Amino acid sequence: MIEPYLSDDRLLDDIEHHSRSIEPQSFHLWWLGQSGFLLQFGPYRIVVDPYLSDSLTLKYSNTDKPHVRVSRPVIDPARLPTVNCITSSHNHTDHLDAATIQPILASSRTASIVVPEANRAFASERLGLSTDRLTGIDVGQCARVQGIEIWAIPAAHPSIERDTQGHHKCVGYVFRSAGWCIYHSGDTIVFDGLVDALRPFPIDVAILPINGKLGNMDATDAAGLARDIRARVTIPCHYDMFEFNTAPPIAFSSAANVVGVRSKVLRLGEALHWKEIR
Repeated sequence: MIEPYLSDDRLLDDIEHHSRSIEPQSFHLWWLGQSGFLLQFGPYRIVVDPYLSDSLTLKYSNTDKPHVRVSRPVIDPARLPTVNCITSSHNHTDHLDAATIQPILASSRTASIVVPEANRAFASERLGLSTDRLTGIDVGQCARVQGIEIWAIPAAHPSIERDTQGHHKCVGYVFRSAGWCIYHSGDTIVFDGLVDALRPFPIDVAILPINGKLGNMDATDAAGLARDIRARVTIPCHYDMFEFNTAPPIAFSSAANVVGVRSKVLRLGEALHWKEIR
């Protein structure tokens, strides 16, 4: 079992430490595991695709698709500090987990919840909330939460899927605030049109999956995408969660070096801070 670099009280202390003296241009992020991240822009916090439970392990126990955890959760979701927003990129449980999101909402009662418009009815049912409580977004649209812009970017997992109204079921997000621009791809392969969709954004940090299966890009594809969108720093994710669906992050570091991409491999619970980026 992989033990987090920072977890529980130590993780909370680190978040609190970097929240005390907030400079207007400050930005921090912490890896929560799988594709889950806590982003902090100045005083505002967003949790992206959090999965901090054993929902899938329990769901698939005693089946031919066991989801055996290989890492310990970094924190009980009920203990996370107050957040302003929670986003979900698509409906898979490791990106839309009621056992994680409901405890977060218990202490962040006014937090906005942003999901693809195509998934809003499904997400409201899974989370036990009215559809009015959720903000739906589609590709090319922008939701504004406090001082943060949230732009929806197309994702192919492994293909572009739309509902009967043409809304995208899987998206990535670009978060913009305080002069920072962060891209979280959600689950996706690299496809024609993705680089063009990201071209208008000056990406400071790109967060990309590297597991290379079940509809996601691999390490080489992730490094190539990071190069093509000119990301300042790229962080790999979607590994070290389940035994059957992981990949060595060293493969991404190596691929990034080959194409001249600056990468940062985070340990569970570890942070990237704004002064490391610029």
